[in-house]
Amino acid sequence: METLLIPSRFRGPDRSGNGGWTAGALASALGGRVPTPQPPVEVTLRTPPPLDRSLDVRVEGDHATLADGETVVATARLVPQEQAPAPVAGVPLAEARLAAEKYAGHAEHPFPHCFVCGTAREEGDGLRLFPGAVPPVDGVERVATTWTPHASLADERDPTRVSLPVAWAALDCPGAWTVDLTGRAIVLGRMTAAVDALPAIGEEHVVIGGLLGNEGRKWFTASSVHDLDGRVVARARHTWIEIDPSAFNG
Repeated sequence: METLLIPSRFRGPDRSGNGGWTAGALASALGGRVPTPQPPVEVTLRTPPPLDRSLDVRVEGDHATLADGETVVATARLVPQEQAPAPVAGVPLAEARLAAEKYAGHAEHPFPHCFVCGTAREEGDGLRLFPGAVPPVDGVERVATTWTPHASLADERDPTRVSLPVAWAALDCPGAWTVDLTGRAIVLGRMTAAVDALPAIGEEHVVIGGLLGNEGRKWFTASSVHDLDGRVVARARHTWIEIDPSAFNG
C-alpha cells in the first residue's frame, strides 16, 4: 500500500483537493506508471479529497482506491481503449487567446483559489486556465483558452513535461466552464481521461471544453488539450454535481 498527500497548492475549493489533480494522482497508480500514451482511466470521487495529510492508496489489479482511514475518497479503474474519451473539436490558437479574455470567472467565480481556473492564483502557482466561449460545433457548446505550462509543474522523471496529475488537472475545469456557473457551483464527480503525451513545459497549448448535456443536478462535459501543431495530447469526459459552495469553501 502506498500513500498520497494532496498539498494545499493543488486545492479546488478552499478545503479540498482539485478533482482533476486528485484523479490524475490516483490514475498514476494504474496506467500512469507506464510511459505515455496512458491508457484511459476512470476515476470516481466519493467525498471531497482532504488536503495536507497522508491518504492510503490501495491497488488491486486494474483498480485502485484512495482512502482516508475507513472513508473511501476516490476509486479508479482502467477502461478499454474503445471507451476512451473523444476530443473536443479544435480551436485556432489566436481564437483561444481571444476567448480567454471573455472568461466568465473574472466576473463571478465559485472557487477563486482553484489550482486550475482560480482568478486569485498567481502566475507560476495556479494554472490560470481561463476558458471563454467559442462558437459551437455540431451543436456542442464550447469554451477555449491557452495554457503555457510553468517549470514548477514539471514531472520528476522528465523536467521537459508536466506531471500526469497536472495533465489531468488541465483537463478538469475547462469542462466545468461550459456550464453557466452564474449563481451555481459544480464539483467533479467522475472523470475518464487518456493522456497521449504529457504537455510540454514552456510550450503554448490550447485547452477546450465541450458541453454534452445534463440531467437534473448532473452535468456532462468533455475536454481536450491540443499542442501548437493542433495535435490532441490529452482528452477527458466528466460528470459534475451541483453543490452548495459554502459546504466546500471558507
